[in-house]
Amino acid sequence: MLQRTPLYPSHLSLGARMGPFAGWEMPIHYRSILEEHMATRTRAGLFDVSHMGRIFIRGDAALKLIQRLTTNDASRLANGQAQYSALCYPEGTFLDDILVYRFSEREFMICTNAINRERDLAWIRNHSDRGVSLEDESEHLAQLALQGPRAKEILASVAPSDLGQIKYYRFQRSQVDGVPAVISRSGYTGEDGFELYFPAAEAKRLWERILEAGRRWDLLPAGLGARNTLRLEAGMCLYGQELDDRHTPIEADLAFIVKPDKGDYIGREAHLVQLERGVKVKLVGLEMTSRGVPREHYPIYYQGERIGEVTSGGFAPYLKKNIALAYLEAGLATLGREVEVQVRARHIPARVVARPFYQRKRD
Repeated sequence: MLQRTPLYPSHLSLGARMGPFAGWEMPIHYRSILEEHMATRTRAGLFDVSHMGRIFIRGDAALKLIQRLTTNDASRLANGQAQYSALCYPEGTFLDDILVYRFSEREFMICTNAINRERDLAWIRNHSDRGVSLEDESEHLAQLALQGPRAKEILASVAPSDLGQIKYYRFQRSQVDGVPAVISRSGYTGEDGFELYFPAAEAKRLWERILEAGRRWDLLPAGLGARNTLRLEAGMCLYGQELDDRHTPIEADLAFIVKPDKGDYIGREAHLVQLERGVKVKLVGLEMTSRGVPREHYPIYYQGERIGEVTSGGFAPYLKKNIALAYLEAGLATLGREVEVQVRARHIPARVVARPFYQRKRD
């Protein structure tokens, strides 16, 4: 049976089209994916992401455990700072990509992908030692993502915090409409915005309060359909498509989250080999140069030879282009490389381009 977030009745009341995702029944869209995508790019969108995992690691050995399990260097984090990182197998491939939040040297939160929550928790528990306590607080916390150029104004109308003091990938313990909450300046859309963590019992009230506050800025509730098109347009990876147990962060063009100099961690030896010798495949961005929509698993050819396949692809609503992420043979994964994507029976020309495809204008 599919799990449901605390906001399931609210989604139904708004006429959301619901569908399965990672074991959850989630809103795919309310009006349309296109409308919700464009609202987030130009104004703001509000997403229910309560299906994500939220695991707290506390104790004197909390930082030591984080360092042992994750690829990035959590010792560089200040209190109130978050970090994109990964849990990896000894082979160096992805167990999950995660966000690590540091509240103090003795308290961290790991935000996991929904489909991996129980597996991540078991992995962390199996590698834990004395001096650490683990709490899966996923069912007790709700999580909303308010994203878009108007997100700051909307949230400021219901939160007392000076949101300007919360820089990118920083967070504060504060309140939203009187409810204790963690406010994080982060997201998965390529836009400025915030992710809010607060007691699940308050989910319905805060969801409705934020939507009400955002009316003057034409805030729309947005589903997983727009969340996916937005992240693709921003060139961001998705676990289960770009990231899996067959690829490493280095192959996924995420070497910036790999810090072997910090000391030993699970996957380090495999990463050192790839950093020294290079990789056989590499994740790239593709832009179609003729009509044709690339989709997941479509094969890619160069001079008649298959050199890779699409991991995510589709129409980019804001850019009005057909784009894709794809793994190619590393020697051919160079900017400007002309390739062909097999779309049904046709080979459609495409070009390797820089990521992100879309980048918001900075203030």
